[in-house]
Amino acid sequence: MEFRPVDSKERIATLDILRGFSLLGILLVNMFGFYLPMPHIADLSNWFSEAQDIILQQLLDIYVQSSFYPLFSMLFGYGLAMQFLKTKQTGANFYRFAPKRMVLLFVVGMLHAILIWWGDILATYAFCGLFLIALMRLPAKWLLTLAVVVNGLYHALILTMYKASGMFSMPTDSISVGIEAIQSAIAAYGVGTWSDAFAQRLVDLSIQMSPFMWISSLFTILPYMLIGAALAKWRLIERAKEKLIIWFVLAIVGIGVGIYVKSLPIAGAQTFGNEYLQVYIGGPILGLGYIAVVTLLTQLPVMAKLLTPVAKAGRMSMTLYIMQSVVCTALFYHWGFSLYGEVDVQMGIYIALAIYVSQLLIAELYFTKFKQGPLEAAMKRFTYGKKISEK
Repeated sequence: MEFRPVDSKERIATLDILRGFSLLGILLVNMFGFYLPMPHIADLSNWFSEAQDIILQQLLDIYVQSSFYPLFSMLFGYGLAMQFLKTKQTGANFYRFAPKRMVLLFVVGMLHAILIWWGDILATYAFCGLFLIALMRLPAKWLLTLAVVVNGLYHALILTMYKASGMFSMPTDSISVGIEAIQSAIAAYGVGTWSDAFAQRLVDLSIQMSPFMWISSLFTILPYMLIGAALAKWRLIERAKEKLIIWFVLAIVGIGVGIYVKSLPIAGAQTFGNEYLQVYIGGPILGLGYIAVVTLLTQLPVMAKLLTPVAKAGRMSMTLYIMQSVVCTALFYHWGFSLYGEVDVQMGIYIALAIYVSQLLIAELYFTKFKQGPLEAAMKRFTYGKKISEK
């Protein structure tokens, strides 16, 4: 039986809108990594001194930071589960193609990390995706239970260690800063050649993709994917009109609790414990709240139509994600326009918004001629072994 990807008539607009929406959130967060030596900054909240920068960085911390990678992880799981369900309907072998797709995604991610920018997330998604594929046969309730248990026990262990060591109440500014490492990154990216940036990128990549990162991703990112897969098996987005109460509850709880927890280091004490709760507890909860709000909004035909440009960007999200790295490294690194370390938080936000709006326009124009993004089309070609055209 032939295994074909989801074609344009089968696409779910809400999922594409969520992917397109995520591109903006991810870019706003990643912007710090493009123009600051983020792998060597212990706490970004202590980096800025100007009042405007501090306020804007705090707003991004609450509403954006640590909420969009869980959101995109859930969407990743949702999409992979949709493919699994489709193969059950058609009788095709999901396990013949899905692992190959993860391997290809891993290769793309590593090339992105090594040649363009150290902050890649695609390779991590691919790594966790292989484990998700192995668990995909489980019923939805078991996927959700496994996600909650694994994620919950992991964070309980970390927080217990924080408490036992006294680190939970320790101020975040008490940790020493690696001045030499920061200066080395600034020199390589800010005034160095492409070769200097490449060498520094390998150093930063060794921090970003440390062995602990790969292990911890199985207790953080993989559970979010499992949640997304469970939602897909219940078809909660496709059946959103039937499940409005569920989505309203998720929206209210997700937004309310998420913002409250993410505000703890700002409204309360700026400690390692509150910062951990902000990132690893509040972030995913708010991300789920965003999914619920967008799902509810797209049930209104007028909103779905207004957000069509965002949906088109979502249809080529991998291409646009890589494009963001290419554009930003060209803007900030010395071999490009040399803006590294020269912009404040407000300017970084403006640049991110300008890039995102440009990408919406690019996607709008692109889909007047083509059916798939270029990287998406190449991935499908390699995965299925022949050219796949959408109907």
